Parts: sequence; structure tokens; C-alpha cells
Amino acid sequence: MTHDCLFCRIARHELPAHVVHEDDEIMAFLDLHPIRPGHTLVIPKAHHVWFEDIPGPLAARVMDCSQILARRMKRLYGVERVAMFFTGIHVPHAHAHVVPMHEVHDVTSQAYLGEGFAGFSPPPPLPQDRMAAIARELSQD
Repeated sequence: MTHDCLFCRIARHELPAHVVHEDDEIMAFLDLHPIRPGHTLVIPKAHHVWFEDIPGPLAARVMDCSQILARRMKRLYGVERVAMFFTGIHVPHAHAHVVPMHEVHDVTSQAYLGEGFAGFSPPPPLPQDRMAAIARELSQD
């Protein structure tokens, strides 16, 4: 944990949060600026800036907690789908967002909403040769 990290301070109970789960390694609490009611953040208590730096077993604990929360959200909110994603845009401490999806575009980037929230405008596809090159690059160690 770092001294001034917002999420580390929440994990140490130095700052208030609406905690929905806590154990020795992870904590889940409501997002202060939710996409929808129920929007929850799941964090490892140990400070990791990027999600890819979270050790596998700890990342699995974040995933397990997120799945439990998703099942609860489906039951509580009557939604068919719950999104789970990592962004790390505003707080440099890896955190998963678990969001009940009441609308199909609840977690869709504005880049896809050229037709407004009722529509969906996918970006143009990349050429197949570029897709093949990207796939090759990403599959290599």
C-alpha cells in the first residue's frame, strides 16, 4: 500500500466507503460516481497500479468476488447482464468495475454512440491484413 493512494487509504479504513465485501486481500465498495446504482469497485488491498501486475491468485480473488456481486446484482436489480471491466483511468490502483446493465449501452464508449444512446455506430473494421498482423503481434511473447 502507498501512503497517499486513494484506494489504499480506503483499504486501510482511513477514508469512508460503502463496503459490500472485505477480506484479508480484497475489498469491494460502491463507486462514488456510479454509472448505475449498484456500480461497485473491487480492489486488491495491495497496491498494484495496473491490472496486469496483479498476481494471478489475487486477480482470481477479484474475479471471484466480482462474479458473486454480479449474481447478486442480477437478482436484486432484475438485470440480464452485468459488466465487469478494469479501467484505472482516475485512480492509479488497479480496480474492477462491476456494473448492473439496465440499458444495452450502460458501459459503452461514446465512440460507439454516434447515433445516440438508442443506436450503435461501430467504428469501421480494420483491413484483414492489419487484423492478422495485430493478432500475430499479440500472440507472441
